[in-house]
Amino acid sequence: MNKFKSYARVLPWFMALALGAVTAGCGGGRDPILGSGGALLLTPTVTAVVPVNNASGIAISNTVITATFSEPMAPITGAASFTVTCAAPCVSPTGTVALDAAKTTATFTLPVASPLTQLTVYTATVTGAQSLATGLALASPYVWNFTTTGVAQDKIRPTVTLTAPVTTIPGPTTGVPTNAAITAVFSEDMLASTITPLSTFTVTCGAPCTSPTPVGGGATLANSRTATFTPTAALAVNTTYTATISTAATDLAGNQLAGNPASPTTANNYVWTFTTAAAPAVALPASVLSTNPVANASAVCPNASVNASFTVPSGLRMDPATVTTVTFAVTGPAATPVVATSVVLDAATGRIATFTPTAALTPGVVYTATIKGGAAGVKDQGANTMAGDYIWSFTAGPATGNCLAPVALGAASTFGAFGGSAGMTNMGLQTVIHGDIGTTAVSTAVTGFHDAGPGCTYTETTLKTGTVTGLIYTAAPPPTVACPTEGTATTFAMAQAARADALTAYNALVAMPAGANPGANLAGKTLAPGVYTSPSGSFMIQGGDLTLDAQGNANAVWVFQMATTLTVGGPGAAAPQSIILAGGAQAKNVYWQVGSAATINAGGGGTMVGTIIAQAGAAFSTAGNVAIVTLNGRVLSLGASVTVVDTVINVPAP
Repeated sequence: MNKFKSYARVLPWFMALALGAVTAGCGGGRDPILGSGGALLLTPTVTAVVPVNNASGIAISNTVITATFSEPMAPITGAASFTVTCAAPCVSPTGTVALDAAKTTATFTLPVASPLTQLTVYTATVTGAQSLATGLALASPYVWNFTTTGVAQDKIRPTVTLTAPVTTIPGPTTGVPTNAAITAVFSEDMLASTITPLSTFTVTCGAPCTSPTPVGGGATLANSRTATFTPTAALAVNTTYTATISTAATDLAGNQLAGNPASPTTANNYVWTFTTAAAPAVALPASVLSTNPVANASAVCPNASVNASFTVPSGLRMDPATVTTVTFAVTGPAATPVVATSVVLDAATGRIATFTPTAALTPGVVYTATIKGGAAGVKDQGANTMAGDYIWSFTAGPATGNCLAPVALGAASTFGAFGGSAGMTNMGLQTVIHGDIGTTAVSTAVTGFHDAGPGCTYTETTLKTGTVTGLIYTAAPPPTVACPTEGTATTFAMAQAARADALTAYNALVAMPAGANPGANLAGKTLAPGVYTSPSGSFMIQGGDLTLDAQGNANAVWVFQMATTLTVGGPGAAAPQSIILAGGAQAKNVYWQVGSAATINAGGGGTMVGTIIAQAGAAFSTAGNVAIVTLNGRVLSLGASVTVVDTVINVPAP
């Protein structure tokens, strides 16, 4: 009897110790709980949010805020909540909360015509959300913040930037695999409810061919910008199909699609054609070709993204609906999940998946990346799967060397061009600026432009007509035509804020320690991420193109410092040069700090990349040229004016 009492006294202590050891071994990201039969049940976690934590410049017409969970969730009602709040005098918005069909993404939707407040910090909080399978709730409230832009409500129409099969002019594109899905990538985040209906995204063919029907009855929207039409059966061989995305597709602000590049200010469909191959596609398994970071890499940048490049049959891309935070995960110590800002496929090839962490990685910590294979894993557009999971590890390092963070642009982030204190001039008929423009000068200092929203015209002529898909911000007086919403104290305040933030960014670029010396002429070079400082005070790209290779890091940053001028194009005015992005490089992460003035392809043509911040203005092309100069970025002048001739400017997405 005494022996039994001894066991009885020891048993509770032993069980508590054992349970504590199990709990400690499981890590802190997802609290483990012992279920029936001793099985460990993990509490759900938030794996991704939109807008991302600490994001700035969020459009006030951003009508949806989302949180994606690690597993299907029960309806967020009762004790569970999803709220969006702001500090007084701002009034916190009241919206509706709903889960998507997979029950893994909760969306907080603002009421129609109820924009957020400008230049305001909002806090989103998910509390008490429960797993649908286990009933377990989040271990603690998930909280993140974002700040709205100072710019007025979004008036820019979304466009289609890339398709698969690719769009060819006049078309059709030929040799398309019969098991291909049809994909369109948009210029900005789209409202999912306007993409789902069958009428929004259609694929048709002429008799006797029967037009395909999509899986699930409609197109799917992955990662807010990629719409995919997946046929329920293989397409017919040697047959021409017409794909159409209608104006029913809208962005988060309700702006309808501008599908025709020739009419960026009006709502119109996007249409392209393709012809299938003469024989059915051969099914081959998808596989991971390479990763970045590579397996067992050390000193990986804390701000690095994690990506994998896939091998798929010719003519196919990966299915974006299958490349998600569920099928592509990164974990830290004790399998603690790393929360992702996003998991997306690259627009150009559709074969590079990028996992972007919400927060910086911790130096010295070993991380493990997993891409799921099998029936529940990633697939290509032909439904070909990987044989099994692909797993690799790497170690984060300190934020030194080429581990640069992007430079904040603040209120200047939405501007495609800013004419400092001197104004802006357009001297062509093909100029389109997808974004805002502005100056701290009076409205009459802007010539040759009109904007799409209020329809204000700024001294246009038959030879000087340029479209601004955003708004135009200037000081008073207003332009000669009636335009009560522009050339006001409000637009002047916005112009001043944009210039002030551009100046802050310029000074931050100047203050960076001098970097590598690549030589004054960057033509023909391939440069890794980092800071580059001109040895002579000026940079040029003449005699060849410049390639910027991110080496697989989609967050890679380039900074070019020069005390005087930047010249792209030549030698001679008739030789345009371009910048080529490789290895996952993004235009939003390239910066040109110009001490005086920038001249970009004086003879017309070519593609420039990045945000140019110049002290003394910039000129794109020359009057009389008709070859379009493209800038995927921004040109922000602090003092002198900006002049463009038949120039297309595409402001990068955040």
